[in-house]
Amino acid sequence: MGLILDILSLALVFAGCAFFIAGTVGLLRFPDLFTCLHALSKADNLGLGLVVFGLAIRVTAPADALKLILIWVLAMFAASTTCHLIARKALQTGAKPWRR
Repeated sequence: MGLILDILSLALVFAGCAFFIAGTVGLLRFPDLFTCLHALSKADNLGLGLVVFGLAIRVTAPADALKLILIWVLAMFAASTTCHLIARKALQTGAKPWRR
């Protein structure tokens, strides 16, 4: 049973890292601010969620797993709020889309 949990935990953490890499690629490849924000917020939230669940499998105390999940939920709220504020300010100031 321990080997199965180790493999599942490792798979979730690697999948989370893959989403972090995908978000970074989106940041570098997408043409404007709004699509970059979308790529970062979605991929990073899912990536962090997968990493948290991969780690929560391995903790011994349920309180530690709940703390990890609480950190993920708070990070999701912070990321979505920050992206919303950046996008709203960009719309207010008339930010032009950039081209690379």
